[in-house]
Amino acid sequence: MRHDHLISAKQLSRGDIETVLDRAAEIAADPGTVAGRHADTLLGLLFFEPSTRTKMSFDAAMNRLGGDTVDMGSVDSSSVKKGESLADTVRVIEGYTDAIVLRHPSEGSAKLASEFVDVPIVNAGDGAGQHPTQTLLDMYTIRENAGLDDLTIGIMGDLKYGRTVHSLAHALTNFDVSQHFISPESLRLPRGVRYDLHEAGALVREHTGIDDVLDTLDVLYVTRIQRERFPDENEYRQVAGEYRIDADLLKTAKDELTVMHPLPRVDEIAPDVDETAHATYFEQAHNGIPVRMALLDEML
Repeated sequence: MRHDHLISAKQLSRGDIETVLDRAAEIAADPGTVAGRHADTLLGLLFFEPSTRTKMSFDAAMNRLGGDTVDMGSVDSSSVKKGESLADTVRVIEGYTDAIVLRHPSEGSAKLASEFVDVPIVNAGDGAGQHPTQTLLDMYTIRENAGLDDLTIGIMGDLKYGRTVHSLAHALTNFDVSQHFISPESLRLPRGVRYDLHEAGALVREHTGIDDVLDTLDVLYVTRIQRERFPDENEYRQVAGEYRIDADLLKTAKDELTVMHPLPRVDEIAPDVDETAHATYFEQAHNGIPVRMALLDEML
């Protein structure tokens, strides 16, 4: 895989995905094979929105490759607070680092930033747009637990604002996967995403409840309602808590069902699910290390 920038999951072919996942599996099996491989490499972390897993796992991944990171810190402590544009910020940081990981609240921000720099830009989330590195670790988790072909996958929750959903749905069109999208009517997949999936040959099956499909699923990918993206608090309150997975509900699921979540969760997965064999979301988060190590190794 050779891309100057990773902006969208739509860039990734089946071959690209398998290259990263195969490399991640090698690294997970023997991390020592890449220790020191990228000594003297600096990765810039520009996070204009809060992050725990993505930011820390990129930091850890770069350090485990032998490199280091430089962190812009919070928006309030940076020149962004003084009115500096995104274009100027990335042009400055380009002079300090060998690659940039960018998270920004505006959809399309990573694409914009990539037009101003020559070092690789990795999109770590652009508003309600895309989150391609989350998708790669999601695909790795799915492959490790269920394979990546001949699957039925349910994606449930906030499909309108959930960037992890948009990226994952696109990436899955490269594989023999049947996708079911479960959400309130007001949070269904955006029209543009549905159009892109149709163009990729995917059949978009939409549901407002999970009961009709739960017993057919091999993987259930649950997402939280993205409260911070709602323009109207009342709109959020109308759908908050509408969907909840608990251990009792999962009694009707396949024994081998894999339950995933990009985290953080609020109340959409009950704690009692953590103790079941279905729960893989903490494993999923941990997979961010080898997958992002593999991605950085390929891009650099």
